Amino acid sequence: MEKSLNRVELRGNVGFDPRITELEEGVKVMRLSMATNESFKNRKGELQEETVWHNVVAWAGKGMPDFTAIKKGTYLSVTGRLKPVQYQTKTGIERHSYEVVAFQIKLLEGSNVAQES
Repeated sequence: MEKSLNRVELRGNVGFDPRITELEEGVKVMRLSMATNESFKNRKGELQEETVWHNVVAWAGKGMPDFTAIKKGTYLSVTGRLKPVQYQTKTGIERHSYEVVAFQIKLLEGSNVAQES
């Protein structure tokens, strides 16, 4: 029997200053939106660029930089797993989406912030 694998690797820029929440016992959780860009040629041979936005959640600890060092525009590498999320809108409509639960985040060169070692 094959083993299953749920792994996501992303490199891109943070879309807005992350929301950092401190839970009980000093545990910190960060939520951010990250953009990745893909370039391709369409059927007419014209260069197209597609931006995809990803919701990322991370828990402070091993494999994580100082969350306060991450700002809008920061260039990141995120490794994690995909998790389905269900929620209800204010109008009562059920929605489904996915978020990346990060287990490692690295600040990359080209970022406006020094990289965490």
